[in-house]
Amino acid sequence: MTVLRVPRLCLVVLVGVSGSGKSSFAARHFRATEVLSSDAFRGLVGDDENDQSVTAAAFEALQAVAAQRLKLGRLTVIDATNVQPDSRRPLVALAREYHVLPVALVLDVPEQVCIERNQARPDRAFGAGVVRRQHSALARSLGRLEREGFRRVFRLRGVAEVDAAQIVREPSWSDKSDRHGPFDIIGDVHGCQPELAELLDTLGYQPGEDGVRRHPAGRTAVFLGDLVDRGPDTPGVLRIVMAMVAGSAALCVPGNHETKLLRALSGRDVKLTHGLAGSLAQLAAEPPGFTDQVTEFLDGLVSHYLLDGGRLVVAHAGLREEMHGRASAAVRAFALYGETTGETDEFGLPVRYPWAQDYRGRAVVAYGHTPVPEAVWVNNTICLDTGCVFGGRLTALRYPERELVSVPAARVYYEPARPLTPERPPADRNASPDTGAAILDGRPAPLLDVSDVLGKRGIETRLHGRVTIPEPNAAAALEVMSRFAADPRWLIYLPPTMPPGPVSARPGLLEHPADVLAAYRRDGVTQVICEEKHMGSRALVIVCRTPAAALDWFGSERGGIVCTRTGRPFFTREGLEAELLTRLNQALARTGLWAELGDWAALDCEILPWSLKAEDLVRSHYAPVGAAAVAGLGAATGALEEALRRGADVAALADRTRERAAAARSFAAAYRPYVWPVTSLDDVRLAPFQVLAGSAGTFPDRDHAWHMTAAERLSAADPVIKPTRHIVADLEQAGAEADVTAWWEEITGAGGEGMVAKPLSPVIRGRRGITQPGIKCRGPEYLRIIYGPEYVIAANLDRLRERNLARKRSLALSEFALGAEALERFTRREPLFRVHECVFGVLALESEPVDPRL
Repeated sequence: MTVLRVPRLCLVVLVGVSGSGKSSFAARHFRATEVLSSDAFRGLVGDDENDQSVTAAAFEALQAVAAQRLKLGRLTVIDATNVQPDSRRPLVALAREYHVLPVALVLDVPEQVCIERNQARPDRAFGAGVVRRQHSALARSLGRLEREGFRRVFRLRGVAEVDAAQIVREPSWSDKSDRHGPFDIIGDVHGCQPELAELLDTLGYQPGEDGVRRHPAGRTAVFLGDLVDRGPDTPGVLRIVMAMVAGSAALCVPGNHETKLLRALSGRDVKLTHGLAGSLAQLAAEPPGFTDQVTEFLDGLVSHYLLDGGRLVVAHAGLREEMHGRASAAVRAFALYGETTGETDEFGLPVRYPWAQDYRGRAVVAYGHTPVPEAVWVNNTICLDTGCVFGGRLTALRYPERELVSVPAARVYYEPARPLTPERPPADRNASPDTGAAILDGRPAPLLDVSDVLGKRGIETRLHGRVTIPEPNAAAALEVMSRFAADPRWLIYLPPTMPPGPVSARPGLLEHPADVLAAYRRDGVTQVICEEKHMGSRALVIVCRTPAAALDWFGSERGGIVCTRTGRPFFTREGLEAELLTRLNQALARTGLWAELGDWAALDCEILPWSLKAEDLVRSHYAPVGAAAVAGLGAATGALEEALRRGADVAALADRTRERAAAARSFAAAYRPYVWPVTSLDDVRLAPFQVLAGSAGTFPDRDHAWHMTAAERLSAADPVIKPTRHIVADLEQAGAEADVTAWWEEITGAGGEGMVAKPLSPVIRGRRGITQPGIKCRGPEYLRIIYGPEYVIAANLDRLRERNLARKRSLALSEFALGAEALERFTRREPLFRVHECVFGVLALESEPVDPRL
């Protein structure tokens, strides 16, 4: 039996004359979906698998499908004769384009056997001469396949060897995705042995009896290359790392300095620059045989590693997403040197393309190569070369904890060509040194890409599965965000819409608590909390404990932000936002809530009065309508009463007009409790009703009673903060419905808007997935503001009872899941584009054509 070992991801090119058994071989060893047959594509294109006139079109289609499969990371088999170099050349190019190994699998079956097989098949209408020419071409090809670019070549001689062959798929050298760590990823060492020893001590790696440093908890060190050159003790660094790798306590990828050192040790002609001369001199002083060990070690290093199920990639200079786990010369070159623009800077060094700014991959990429003053996350990537050899620090990333650990350099061992912390000229203080992007609060603003949010998208959420965002909605959301939105670094959440309760059949009422409680009872919810619904404006409030926390989490030193439910700045009056954030920060400190929430907090709130944001709406719509209706219907009522006194038959009309006049007066009275003048912050009320998240995480496991208690603690600390009245109901108790109804009637009878009923636990899964996180139940007088003065007239009320709530409920669930997903991603410190994907999704769904009065 001949065992043929092929990578799990590769392009397998079958090579053999017609009749050599390629299709049968492919059917035995590969899935049908993996095999792209030239005959099958002739049939797809020209309706006849033997029609040679469509060969060019068939191969064009075949290569297009192969390209898509390789792009998606699928092993692909090309079933064609492939005996001519011209037919193999585009396949090798295709493998290189998608960074997979091309594998040639030759079926070298005797010519006569192939002739006899073809003669036995009635669909093969060609003679023995064709087979002989193919066999001759095959013979000429056997010695050149590796030169053509095939990385593995297998030759099966004769029918028996073909039949006995076994295909074994194995992971690529870079695929160590079955190793889950935890890991300690260490940046460029450059011969700084004392600092490496100190860092390993700090991380907990202690020498064992065999001298190998190991971690007592089984952690694995990962070295990002550039172990050598420039520093005082390259051999000492190599001893530590080589022993740890041999002892399975560490992994190591090569840097460009290791590659150059290996070439020098192998006798190649290289320039002794950038510290290489020092490394060679240090190695020359070592005992005999050590240099050979170093050469063997460096020669066995792999360009990069894929770790932790593909969630972590380590490479010396980083790696673009499409190269992860792939193998090609381009992959190795990128992993070693990164990507340059072809230009040089004023120090004579290559200008590197900021690939991390464009990175959108799910995997964390940890890399080094280019020294930076401090390690900073950029789109799920982090550079850990903090210039130890230049007098900076030696830095490690603890993964998956995402904690940075570093030790300072004892001194400057090597003067850098470019200063490690360059001074930016005053004229350039509004531009990023790498990209020209705007600088906000002293830190480069994140570069956002419209392709992250445009087009039809499917967003995976933990709570609600895949949420689809239609393309037109995405465009509408981008329009709003690009023209009106607040600083996008703070837009980590937008609140979801909230559906009203089921239509009530009670006389004179459109919504009633009993119907809301019944809906939750049907979903299996046993406990609900009913919260007073403040008639204000919905707001997201984010406040940071310190400027350092704001800079760390949001890239800004401002104290926080207050924005509307569509992501726009809430306050237009200068100073109100800053004063509110300062007082909220102080209240969080006085109540001790900072100890629970961490370094920042995001709150879902209502800000009162309603007129603070809706003053223009009141002046232009509500007040004129109310005044005109009261005046006009009042005059009409008087005229009709005078007509009645004269004996005119207008009694029915007079009754209708009196009813309409009363409705107009009620309409004018309905909005007045929500309107008052604001001259300072003391006239404003902030009503937080849910603590969304903090640096300590999100709070889906805290029931709503905890959130209400937090709001009460804050209100006790500052009068500008308003608590939310609430009542908890056990739906299995007989009197619960009556208690809630009486409480709702008390609120609405006093001019309140109504209530919001929620499951006591924020997330409850019912028979059909998660239950509605909240259902609003508004009072009859408040609904005049929404539906107009005369909505309670019987005919109008009957028409409103036919409203369709299904789409509103569906949107509410999707938006709730997207909001929760955004917060979870942000608190996990995922890239901002991943957070914005969800935030834009919420805003996009809000552009759905649903009755806004719902």
